[in-house]
Amino acid sequence: MANTNLANAKTAKNDEFYTQYPDIQKEINAYLDYDPNVFRGKTVLLPCDDPEWSNFTKFFAQNFELLGLKKLISTSYAPESKKYKMPYQPTLFETEQPHFNADKSKTHGKIFVLERDVTGDNRINIEDLQWQYLEGDGDFRSKEIRKLRDEADIIVTNPPFSLFREFVVWLMESYKEFMVIGNLNAISYKEVFPLIKDNKMWLGATGYITDMVFGVPEGTIIKESDKAKAERLGYIGNYTRLGNSCWFTNVDHGRRHQPLRLMTMAENLKHSKHKDIRGREDYVHYENYDAIEVPYTDAIPSDYEGAMGVPLTFLDKYCPEQFEIIGHPHGDYGLELGLKPFPRELKELNKGLRDGDLYYMKDGKPELPYRRILIRKKQSL
Repeated sequence: MANTNLANAKTAKNDEFYTQYPDIQKEINAYLDYDPNVFRGKTVLLPCDDPEWSNFTKFFAQNFELLGLKKLISTSYAPESKKYKMPYQPTLFETEQPHFNADKSKTHGKIFVLERDVTGDNRINIEDLQWQYLEGDGDFRSKEIRKLRDEADIIVTNPPFSLFREFVVWLMESYKEFMVIGNLNAISYKEVFPLIKDNKMWLGATGYITDMVFGVPEGTIIKESDKAKAERLGYIGNYTRLGNSCWFTNVDHGRRHQPLRLMTMAENLKHSKHKDIRGREDYVHYENYDAIEVPYTDAIPSDYEGAMGVPLTFLDKYCPEQFEIIGHPHGDYGLELGLKPFPRELKELNKGLRDGDLYYMKDGKPELPYRRILIRKKQSL
């Protein structure tokens, strides 16, 4: 599931991936469908943003009254503080304001606030946004932005990919509701997986397999195939498609409580669409843990009571009323779960073997499944 664009972002510290309006609208609507009052009377903070043209700011400002917001706060990061620097030119929106400061424009972040009718047209919308320079550069880790975080009720953003671990820690310190975009592989981070296991964080309503298109600055190196995919989706120019991006949240949505419709073990062994399941006498059992290998989410047997190793992508369909998450069997985490060390003579047959990782035998050789999580059926539905 490695994604070239995300890898490049981490290497070059290019965190300039701008979320598109339809992707924000689709995700937010899912929460509203589940609870129409989820934003009512709330203060929403959009950190790590670029309020002058951000689709996050645009969406929440345009829908301020519809959502019933109390206050909208959006902050940006100073151009000179970015590690991946691009040519900078302040917008006319900024330069035409009386308080424009050419030096601060480069070295200070900005804060945009929306909470009342400024224009006098008896509506609160994007025309009523007011802005000023922040005291600092707008780094989300600064005391200035932490104070705004603590004021907010809900935090919504696409944080820097290279700082996602730190951002999650920053989020959880606040005990606030959040909806943020990240990489599906972040599930395995030590800062993230325990939160998912304990149902303090889960995937959002937009499935990870849904292509999300992001705008990028002029000159950004992007994979040609992803640029072409963005073009096929109608985005021409400086856009890229990130196929394994997804939303992380602690706000409920209806899809999270939809149980998987599954076949029994016998039915899977007889009728599964997957050739490596269909026709077998039994599911593969791991050698170092009492669990079966289930390489596809739709091949989870509905009548199996024991532990199962399933792909990370299972979490996109995870219903907490249907299954419980046992753990993440990799390295030290696997050892803590009780995975037995592998016999040392097997190392010659598979150099990738590591204590704490699941493995099973195939044709006399140890096989390592790719990134599994262990689950168990919770109850019959």
